[in-house]
Amino acid sequence: MKTYSVSIQETTNPAILKFELNQFITKYQSFEFNNIDEAKISPLAQQLFYLPFVKKVYISANFIAIERYNIVNWPDVQDEVATQIADYLNNGGTVVIEEQAPKKTAVTVYAESTPNPAVQKFVANKKLVTALFEFTSIDDAKLSPLAQELFHFPFVKSVFIDENYVSITKYDIAEWQDITLELREFIRSFIEQGKEVVSPEATETLEKTTAQVDKKFDALDDTSKEIINILEEYVKPAVASDGGNIQFQDYNPNTKTVQVILQGACSGCPSSTFTLKNGIENMLKEMLHDKVERVEAING
Repeated sequence: MKTYSVSIQETTNPAILKFELNQFITKYQSFEFNNIDEAKISPLAQQLFYLPFVKKVYISANFIAIERYNIVNWPDVQDEVATQIADYLNNGGTVVIEEQAPKKTAVTVYAESTPNPAVQKFVANKKLVTALFEFTSIDDAKLSPLAQELFHFPFVKSVFIDENYVSITKYDIAEWQDITLELREFIRSFIEQGKEVVSPEATETLEKTTAQVDKKFDALDDTSKEIINILEEYVKPAVASDGGNIQFQDYNPNTKTVQVILQGACSGCPSSTFTLKNGIENMLKEMLHDKVERVEAING
């Protein structure tokens, strides 16, 4: 049985608050409702419009965004709204009546090469997951129906899934020109059929919910927090565009050493050593002065 939990996320607009779920609530679709009449296809949105301060409801993938009227401030009501959403979903409430929903946008997937010759990135026009996941074997992939099926291809070595793309690492037995089309079509068809990319419990089981990540972050020392913030802002967007991820693992204040995990296209990439030494290491040295001397990498 699915158990929903809600975390509250502020947005750049003070009138709009995001209520983020630990799993998907729509099948790759987004909906915007300006009033209760517009929300006829969404019993959940209609429930929310009964609250007198709700001006607009936006439902997408794994979150509900609500714009409020100025008759209240979010800190006064946000916890009650979060509880109402969680209770509604956990009691089996319908988010959207699928038969009445507008026709879905066609799923498209395109392939992109990465700096790692063993890795290809397959990008979809839909959000696929709420957190990043890496699977290195079929046993490891029990919480991802998509990864499990991909491992049935004999040339698939590992699967990395983030946001709207899947990075696949292949064994040397196959060349990309011979397998890219087959993989791209398989992934497109899998998404189009509305199958689960990862299981609903995956985020919580693997401790990747927003609340779990925030709790881990809060328990770290100040320097580790600074390192993570630098990686998030300056490093992750660049490596994500290449189909990979660099994740903070550990900081040793005595040796001034930072350990990071290379995932997706970054793992085993010939250029990753250069990126680490000339990019990340130099950046951390410059921004944190005498706190960092060395960056070590572990392949995910």
